[in-house]
Amino acid sequence: MKQIILTGDRPTGRLHVGHYVGSLMERVALQNSGKYDEIYIMIADAQALTDNAEHPEKVRQNIKQVALDYLSCGIDPEKSNIFIQSRVPELTELSFYYMNLVTVSRVQRNPTVKAEIQQKGFETSVPLGFFCYPVSQAADITAFRATAVPAGEDQMPMLEQCKEIVHKFNEVYGETLTEPQIVLPSNKACLRLPGLDGKAKMSKSLGNCIYLSDDEETVKKKIMSMFTDPTHLKVSDPGHVEGNPVFIYLDAFCKPEYFPEFLPEYQSLDELKAHYTKGGLGDIKVKKFLNSVLQAELAPVRERRQAWEKRLPERTDILTGGCRVAREKAESTLADVRKAMRIDYFENGALLGE
Repeated sequence: MKQIILTGDRPTGRLHVGHYVGSLMERVALQNSGKYDEIYIMIADAQALTDNAEHPEKVRQNIKQVALDYLSCGIDPEKSNIFIQSRVPELTELSFYYMNLVTVSRVQRNPTVKAEIQQKGFETSVPLGFFCYPVSQAADITAFRATAVPAGEDQMPMLEQCKEIVHKFNEVYGETLTEPQIVLPSNKACLRLPGLDGKAKMSKSLGNCIYLSDDEETVKKKIMSMFTDPTHLKVSDPGHVEGNPVFIYLDAFCKPEYFPEFLPEYQSLDELKAHYTKGGLGDIKVKKFLNSVLQAELAPVRERRQAWEKRLPERTDILTGGCRVAREKAESTLADVRKAMRIDYFENGALLGE
């Protein structure tokens, strides 16, 4: 069986460092591993419109930004197909069929759906398209016969629901769909970065992000304004590293080689944490170290971004080519689905021949 990756992002804003450590770094590593036969990376504009129906221009503009973010992070169009969701209409038809296999109560129990509804303040006015997100995501994944889905921890309930749909479809209509597996970041600190304000999740909608497109000065300002331990009022005070966003970011981004370069008085992150916990280490010093670390991590991203910004025609060709390849793959899967459901009425005289 072919090893295939499907992953993607909603173009509701620029991508941030939470996306970077939560999924993008893993995608690049998997892309370059040589272990996968096909890789599809989707810009989910149709899904973005489910809660931005009145703001199509916002989605349109962010398609370009997200594509640029992908290329800046090291996604290689020679190895990965970047495509736009709405340019593959077969996904909509698959979603329609899958809806018959899922109950409303099951979607209501999905933790990710519940959290998103609460965060966006929908209450009882949930757009139906948004509510059906788990079903449409299952269509996206299965259309490309994905065996692996690199994603953040918050997507685990979505993958579980996708597996349920695959099992149900195959049980009813025969073995047709491929069951996917989620690929989480190997570094546990990368599973879900908190926001700069200490909130549970870094989110475009909450505005508590460091964006991949931010310049050096902007990144520095954001880091220096980060929420830390509210009980650590004086340098001499003992501090807490658990739940402290600055140290969570260091867990995600720091490498041993950064200490000799940026903070030579410490040998490791554990030593830095021990000093902070004991007392005698100020938040400003730790934030300055985090700034140096993050700037070093983002430097190659910025360099690639500047290069790709000058290559607009090539970026357009990458997207059109990716959409063409993606649609061919989805057409093939949809044909198999129709055959399994016995609704391929006019293929090989199927309807009149029985």
